[in-house]
Amino acid sequence: MGKGREVVLAIDQGTTGSRALVIDVAGKLLGTAYEEFPQYFPEPGWVEHDAEEIWSSVISTVGHALEAAGRVPSDVSAVGITNQRETTVVWDRVSARPVAPAIVWQDRRTSARCAELKRFGHESTVRSRTGLVLDPYFSATKLEWLLNRNPEWRSRADAGELMFGTIDSWIVFRLTGGRVHATDHTNASRTLLYSLDDGDWDPGLCDLFGIPSAMLPRVLASADDFGTTDPDVFGAEVPIAGVAGDQQAALYGQGCWERGEAKNSYGTGAFLLLHSGTRRGPDIPGVLSTAACDRRGGRAFAYEGAILVAGAAIQWLRDGLGLVNEAAETEAMARSIPSTDGVVFVPALAGLGTPYWEPEARGTIVGLSRGTRTEHVVRAALEAMAYSTLDVLDAMVAGSDLVLRSLRVDGGAARNDWLMQFQADVLGVPVRRPSAAEVTAIGAAGLAGVRAGVWAEPEEFLAARGAEREFDPDPAASKDRRAGILEWRRAVQTALHWAHHADESVP
Repeated sequence: MGKGREVVLAIDQGTTGSRALVIDVAGKLLGTAYEEFPQYFPEPGWVEHDAEEIWSSVISTVGHALEAAGRVPSDVSAVGITNQRETTVVWDRVSARPVAPAIVWQDRRTSARCAELKRFGHESTVRSRTGLVLDPYFSATKLEWLLNRNPEWRSRADAGELMFGTIDSWIVFRLTGGRVHATDHTNASRTLLYSLDDGDWDPGLCDLFGIPSAMLPRVLASADDFGTTDPDVFGAEVPIAGVAGDQQAALYGQGCWERGEAKNSYGTGAFLLLHSGTRRGPDIPGVLSTAACDRRGGRAFAYEGAILVAGAAIQWLRDGLGLVNEAAETEAMARSIPSTDGVVFVPALAGLGTPYWEPEARGTIVGLSRGTRTEHVVRAALEAMAYSTLDVLDAMVAGSDLVLRSLRVDGGAARNDWLMQFQADVLGVPVRRPSAAEVTAIGAAGLAGVRAGVWAEPEEFLAARGAEREFDPDPAASKDRRAGILEWRRAVQTALHWAHHADESVP
């Protein structure tokens, strides 16, 4: 490292805003900045971003974070990037300007196309090659839609004049002054165009979706050489040494680098990743297979599950029903009663995700009685997060030879001590929560810093997370938890029955 180069910069580009963090060698957070940007909804089910607004927010937060840290760009040893996954950007190779709005991962405009591909029998091939399912969530049908919209764009893409990338590639291209067009394995694995087995773009899948290979970025490891920042853009020439999609960055930031190690991020929904090692495991019904990182940022694999509604259930109890004033109240409410008194809440407010994948399921509350109080419903909503996590992990473990060692947690609901203890009791393994809140950004910093030699060993950067608090399962609670799991699964079947028999008439 050159003189004065003593900090790592992490860029965390999310769905509603961009964040930058400056971390020193000892793991201390020196400065941070956050800036929101708008989302656009031009039609029902469509979600778009202006990629230029994303870029502006990234540059702005980087400047403010360095200022808050009392540092200048030349002090930075390495840059790490983590990002919202699947969001699709197409831009001009020469001007570096987007040719259309970015299509966000939440966008559903290609639902009919995915259904068509399933009818044509392509799902099994896509599943075996990518580990994913045919769904508008992923990038390929978004990119196909853009190219089909304008014949000129398709011809320009064939000629290599237009470039495709997820948000990480867009940021790398702009930070390097257009010199580097690259992505990492974790982001590539979310496109439906990447072969998990081969570790590169799949020609057959590119043909299926009509995607010219000339517009695809180069695929690198998550800790790798992504070029250097352009001094005219960044203020100094600094190596970009780490890139990972947000959930994989969080997995790395939690220190989950080995088989059987898992993390759950409790946000509006919850994303759970279980590291499956350096060899791809068998496909598991209802569970996604995806790329992850080994301890030095090399290519590895993980199983991924999505709980569509987690913290959003508490938001609904607050904003929709007025049962709580703020989420922080829920811990005391749960502690105030010994049980839910038979109330079970299946928060399928946006359908059910892993392992059921039933979009027509709806929120279901069973076990109500005259004695039911607000506290029972609130506690049932918290318990649902733990039981949903159990369902995902049970599916992953049952379909593989993995043994769950512990669960590391982050996200807003992970601050609820009662919930974390309940989660440990339900799973029967320790739940570990780091003191640091920005685990995703710390993961990006770790990948970059390990690659650049800021930290000689990956374990050293974990100091940035601070101390962990461990919640050990309570053996005395096991009998009650087993009974609760049975009641939860009976309630889930009720919600599924409602969805599966929607068209039946009542005699």
